[in-house]
Amino acid sequence: MISSKQCVKEIKQSLKLFNKKKKYLLHEPFLDKSDSTQINKCIYSTFVSSVSGYTNIFEKELSKFTGSKYVVAMVTGTAAIEIALKSVGVKKDEEVLIPNANYIASANSTLQIGAIPHFIDIDKSNLGIDINKLSIYLKKITLIKNGKLINKKTKRIISAIMPTHIFGNTCDVLKLLNLTKKFKIKIIEDSSEALGSFYKNKHLGTFGKVGILSFNGNKIMTTGAGGALLTDDKKIFDKALHLSKISRKQNNYWEYDYSQLGHNYRMPGINAALGISQLKKVKKILKIKKKIYNIYTRAFKNSKNISLIKENKNCNSNNWLNSIYISGCNLKIRNRIINELNKKNIFVRPLWKLMHKISYLKKYPKMSISNSIIVEKSLISLPSSTNLKN
Repeated sequence: MISSKQCVKEIKQSLKLFNKKKKYLLHEPFLDKSDSTQINKCIYSTFVSSVSGYTNIFEKELSKFTGSKYVVAMVTGTAAIEIALKSVGVKKDEEVLIPNANYIASANSTLQIGAIPHFIDIDKSNLGIDINKLSIYLKKITLIKNGKLINKKTKRIISAIMPTHIFGNTCDVLKLLNLTKKFKIKIIEDSSEALGSFYKNKHLGTFGKVGILSFNGNKIMTTGAGGALLTDDKKIFDKALHLSKISRKQNNYWEYDYSQLGHNYRMPGINAALGISQLKKVKKILKIKKKIYNIYTRAFKNSKNISLIKENKNCNSNNWLNSIYISGCNLKIRNRIINELNKKNIFVRPLWKLMHKISYLKKYPKMSISNSIIVEKSLISLPSSTNLKN
């Protein structure tokens, strides 16, 4: 088993590009004067809140970039997930299949609408869903009745699956599509980390019924806080937009009446203004990210104990966070490595705590998650900001 000192030494030897006097944060936003110029224009227009032409423009530009017919910009990616679940018709007490190695937003949004998270395993090579393992599992625990997938143990409907494209990479999306058609479940793609990632030249988030993007401050591009829902389905779009605008009836601009319980989730114009500026630079950002990925690839090429997570062969990843596997690692060693590197101003992080270990999620159903357990104790994400390009 590798020691933390040995691993830190090997990482430092591989990463000679790091200057001891500088701080290397995990992922900083790419911001310049053009961003403040665009935000100032929005401020002087006075349309800084959710009723703003800037929000509409940002949605149109996102539609062009991603190839999605319809886009709804929202206040966060988490809000977009919640609206997506409602828009595709996931109901109370229905189960949603969610990767166990995941950010908390998917599980929280599922619980917010009264549905049940059901945790599934990931593939160690690409961090996407382990499709072969899932297929065997679903054959064992489910049956199809009246066009619905039923969990034989819980007697509940399994209505949707939410693959997460971790760090901008993905599983075999087409294989997953075939599996979901066979088992009659809807795909909601959590592409929060995958703006600018393409699978067989199609943008991630545009394969399922809906897709989700996030523009948090640490993402490829940022709106400060924000997210978006992508869909090619007009009915889903109309429902999502209506729900995100408090479900207000728009008979005229002055009357306040509502069709149902809605949410004040529409993205404000001031955030959208930053998004418009950021989106103009995203191709440049993606080129820099690819350069950084290639540098890391060369750096760890001859390492005995460390391997860089590689792109899926059919995925052109945005390379959001470059991450490594450490062989022979455990949680104790992993934590020592992280602490030692952080002390040296190289700010790295582990994968998220596994869903089934979080206190309020322990009671929910799960399959065997052996791969997730290996990944949790072996993976560390490295500094990946665009300012590393030199």
